[in-house]
Amino acid sequence: MDFTPTEDRRMIGDSLRRYLAEQYPIEHRNKVAYEGVFHDPAKWAELAELGILGALVSEDDGGFGGAGFDITTVFEEMGRAICAEPMLGNLMALRLYAAHGEAERVEAIIAGTDKAAFGFDESDAYGDLDSITTSADGDTLTGRKTVVYGGNSADYLLIAAKSAKGALGLYEVAAGDAEVLPYAMIDGAGAAEIILDKSKARCLAEDARAAIELALDAGRVALCAEAVGAMDVLKVMTKDYLMQRQQFGRPIALFQALQHRLVDFSIEIEQARSITIHAAAKLDSNDAKARALAVAQAKNLIGRAGKLVAEEAVQMHGGIGMTWEYSGSHYAKRLIMIDHQLGDTEDQLRTAMALSDLAGTA
Repeated sequence: MDFTPTEDRRMIGDSLRRYLAEQYPIEHRNKVAYEGVFHDPAKWAELAELGILGALVSEDDGGFGGAGFDITTVFEEMGRAICAEPMLGNLMALRLYAAHGEAERVEAIIAGTDKAAFGFDESDAYGDLDSITTSADGDTLTGRKTVVYGGNSADYLLIAAKSAKGALGLYEVAAGDAEVLPYAMIDGAGAAEIILDKSKARCLAEDARAAIELALDAGRVALCAEAVGAMDVLKVMTKDYLMQRQQFGRPIALFQALQHRLVDFSIEIEQARSITIHAAAKLDSNDAKARALAVAQAKNLIGRAGKLVAEEAVQMHGGIGMTWEYSGSHYAKRLIMIDHQLGDTEDQLRTAMALSDLAGTA
């Protein structure tokens, strides 16, 4: 398989990188991430105008991309800027709307006129779709969703809930019909708690489990790519610091012990990049088990690599690496948070082991 980026993907990546470098510097990112709506609505509109959201769904669904490599192209650049815009929530919502023929809603999200988020996790069912207790009763929903990424700014909420038939259904709730409690996570990304008390809902599908699992896997691949982008920047930042910091009359980058540590986590980054490419390729597979296994393996490795890179970068920077004013600390926090989103290292290891057993490869 040829993993060379297509001309269209290179253009998207280059355009997004230039835009974020010029319009979304770390100072702006930190200002908008921790206050108010926890992102910048004006910048979101500009991203939509650039056509970035259209890369996340296929041409048949109203976009112009939709493949795993289109997702990784966008999210790697988002990771390089640790952009606080609600791209993850809208990615998963777009994929679910597209899977259920909601062309009008897909078009509105791509255009930037609507924003959406996907609520699936619950405090007593974290990462376990089978334990979801939010339930549908006619055209209403009752339950509570926790850590809904992008729920802080969404106009529409897609909710995973038990249908009257007991299957895992998918329902749309207007944000104004639910109690939305917005907040910023420790890394500045926006999220919300969603409280549903006989909230008016529209059923998209009474059994949407396959589409939900695919949307979650797309989100995990996106997070892997975002982590690769963030790790790349943190590696360069650490190398530059080691070249500038003087000790005993010479740059500390000349100390062999630090060189070895930098090489070690550089290798981890390249392994993370490779397994993300593998997961992106499998995301488009018709074999659901193979796809889920590849994604779980990638997310597990990304979690471990991200933690190593974050810790090593902070340690090699010394005290400055932990300060708010130094951008490296925000990259480190984002890498740690990525591990915990959509299933952490241990969750993904359990998933991968179970899928390997099913495939007869364990």
